[in-house]
Amino acid sequence: MIDLIIADDHTIMREGLKRLFELDKDIRIIGEAANGTQTLEQLRNLPVDLLLLDISMPGLSGEALISRIHHQYPELPILVLSMHCDPQLAIRVLRAGATGYITKSQPPETLISAVHKVESGARYIDPELLEQIALSSLKPVSRCGPDSLTNREFQIMRLLADGFSVNEVAQQLMISNKTVSTHKINLMEKMGFSSNADLIKYAAGLENAKKSSGKS
Repeated sequence: MIDLIIADDHTIMREGLKRLFELDKDIRIIGEAANGTQTLEQLRNLPVDLLLLDISMPGLSGEALISRIHHQYPELPILVLSMHCDPQLAIRVLRAGATGYITKSQPPETLISAVHKVESGARYIDPELLEQIALSSLKPVSRCGPDSLTNREFQIMRLLADGFSVNEVAQQLMISNKTVSTHKINLMEKMGFSSNADLIKYAAGLENAKKSSGKS
């Protein structure tokens, strides 16, 4: 029996997933969460075999949440369920500690298969992203722009863009203020940002692009 926690901020999505997993006698939903704080609370209180995690939730989410969970529960399989068919995002969450990445466009049987595979200890990558990831690995590494950022620098950029201070970022990622400041200096230089306003403007552009792609 696979004891599963579902973390997704949309109630309809959680209810649909629960109905789906009822079709598999080997999967049991033991908890659910609508944000990062609730997810951490559920993990503290429930003996879970796998976490099914939405990449975008209110508050602490995404790579920062995955990093924290992986740090606290290094053996816990994390299957990211995302609306974004983005190979770079998939790579980043896997580097942050996720075990698998699947998009919400996949059919139900593919999701169930991914849950079983990840719980068994194997990695899983959405079939639609495999070729894109393989091709992107062949590209030369850029020394500037978003492709030049390390996983940690990208995490910090997104948190700063969300309005978190250096101190708050350090607390969320469980690193020192000095380390955050050093990463901030490096990412600002790589991205060509001269101020926090540039950083926030760039992050807002990313979110708008993702929303547009989700509607198409």
